[in-house]
Amino acid sequence: MLEAQLQSLAASARQRILASATPEQLQAVRVEVLGRKGALAQISKDMANVPPQDRARIGKLLNAAKTELEAALESRENEFAAQALHARLDSEWLDVTLPATGPRPGALHPITRIQQELEELFLSMGVAVLDGPEVESEYNNFDALNIPPDHPARDMQDTFWLTDGCCLRTHTSPVQVRGMAKLGPPLRMIAPGRVFRNEEVDPSHEHTFYQLEGMMVDRNISIAHMLYFMKTLLRRIFGCEVTVRLRPGYFPFVEPGFELDIQCLICGGSGCPVCKHGGWVELMPCGLVHPNVLRMGGIDPEQWSGFAFGLGLTRLVMMRYGIDDIRLLQSGDLRFLRQF
Repeated sequence: MLEAQLQSLAASARQRILASATPEQLQAVRVEVLGRKGALAQISKDMANVPPQDRARIGKLLNAAKTELEAALESRENEFAAQALHARLDSEWLDVTLPATGPRPGALHPITRIQQELEELFLSMGVAVLDGPEVESEYNNFDALNIPPDHPARDMQDTFWLTDGCCLRTHTSPVQVRGMAKLGPPLRMIAPGRVFRNEEVDPSHEHTFYQLEGMMVDRNISIAHMLYFMKTLLRRIFGCEVTVRLRPGYFPFVEPGFELDIQCLICGGSGCPVCKHGGWVELMPCGLVHPNVLRMGGIDPEQWSGFAFGLGLTRLVMMRYGIDDIRLLQSGDLRFLRQF
C-alpha cells in the first residue's frame, strides 16, 4: 500500500512541476512534496510500519522518487531562469555595432555672447578692446588707481591675496592703467574680463564674475559727454530706452563719481532678490577720471581729461535673459546652459 502511495505521489508531483507557470508555483510544489513536513517526509516516517523484508525495496523507491523529483524541480527552475534572462536581454538589448551619436553641438556661454556683442558694439564706435592679466600687482590694482596702502577704499574690496604680494584683480581697471601707459592720449578703450572678490555668495553676488571697464581720454571731456555715451550704450545694449538714475558715488579713481542704476528688468521695479527688493540694479559706476590716475598713467591732467565707467557684465547678462540667480551662470548645469 505504501508503494502505491509513493508511486501516485511521484506521478502527481511530476505533473504539477511541469504545469507550474511561475517560480512561485514551483516553490509551492517543492515545499509540499520535499519540505521537512512534506509528503515524502511523511512517507519516510511511515517506513517504521513496513514489514522488515519490504523496507529495503520501499526505501530504494523512496530515494529514487526523491532524486527524480529534485531533478525535475531543478530542470524547471533552470527553464524559469532562462526565460527571465531572455526577457531581460530583450528589454535591455543594446547593439554595440551601431555608430555613436557623436558629440553634442555646443553653444557659446551667455556671458561670452554678451561680451562679444559689446566688443563689436564698441569697435563700431571706434573704441579699442584691450586685455590684461587676471593676476595683478598691488600697484596696478590699487596704487596706480589712487588707492594707496592706507586708503580706506581698500576695505571696499575683499581681495584674494597671493603669497608673492600679487592679487587676483578685483576689477578690470588695471587694464586702464596699462592702456594709458602703452597707448597714451587720446584714448578710447574698453577692458572686458573676469574679476575676483572674496565675497559671500548669494543670488546677486559671486566671488568670480565679469566686468567691462571703459575709458575715454581727450581734450575738454565733461560729464555731458559721459552721460551721452552711457545712454547711447544702454540703448544699444537693450534695444530700447531703459529707465536709469544717476546718484553720487565714491570711487577713488574718479572725481566726481556717480552710480548709474537701471530699473530692474527682472521685476520691472517691483522688487526681487536680484535688485534686493529695491527695484533698481547697480550697473555702471562712472565718473571723470581723477587727475592722479591720469598722472600715474603718464598723461598730463592739465592738458587732457576723461571719463571712465565700469559695467557689471554678469549682471547685464542677468538683466538681458531674465536670470534671477547669479550662481547659475557658473554652475556648469547643462540644463541651464542649453537654454542659450
